[in-house]
Amino acid sequence: MIGKYTGAVQVFANDIEDTANSSGPGSRIGDAASSDYRVAVFGAGGVGKSSIVQRFVKGTFSDNYVPTIEDTYRQVISCNQKNVCTLQITDTTGSHQFPAMQRLSISKGHAFILIYSVTSKQSLEELAPIVKTLMEVKGSSLSEVPIMLVGNKSDDKERREVTTETGSKLAAKWGTGFIETSAKNNNNITELFQQLLAMEKKRTLALTMEDPDGKETKRKGCSLM
Repeated sequence: MIGKYTGAVQVFANDIEDTANSSGPGSRIGDAASSDYRVAVFGAGGVGKSSIVQRFVKGTFSDNYVPTIEDTYRQVISCNQKNVCTLQITDTTGSHQFPAMQRLSISKGHAFILIYSVTSKQSLEELAPIVKTLMEVKGSSLSEVPIMLVGNKSDDKERREVTTETGSKLAAKWGTGFIETSAKNNNNITELFQQLLAMEKKRTLALTMEDPDGKETKRKGCSLM
């Protein structure tokens, strides 16, 4: 059954490859007028992509690892103070078997989150091909695209293999933002999305959060409705 499902996904990926490639270098499908703001999340399997997204969207965390083909989460948000749009977060597969799906997510995306685990040097190294594909698909517009490099599992100090300095230097080299997170401890999850959305140059976005007293306070980012 799994083999049939995987095969079907690959056929779908092949069918959409032309769509991904037709966007061409420098293309950002869906500009400031779009009602959706699309964020694609990339990273190797097991680094905590789904955990980060679910912690942000649902406020939940699970230690159980379930491999993802592709999941999409949506939140209604307010943009530019008056307009309503949808924050669409795509949690992509950690497998390299679906390059067409990967390119399509990049061609359609407005912003990107690149996640590795601080407990795995290999997971950081596996982001290099993603960055290369981003450069190929986005072309000259890449400098305008919000991208965050994220070192997850910062709570696991005993098994850490990647220092904060290493992650920070690589982010500077790639021209991305940088933050370390812990989906397990809910550390820097909201801050991650605040920083990502604050990097957007084509829209003025503001994140509205509730303070401990239940009052709304505005921060940089988008407002969850």
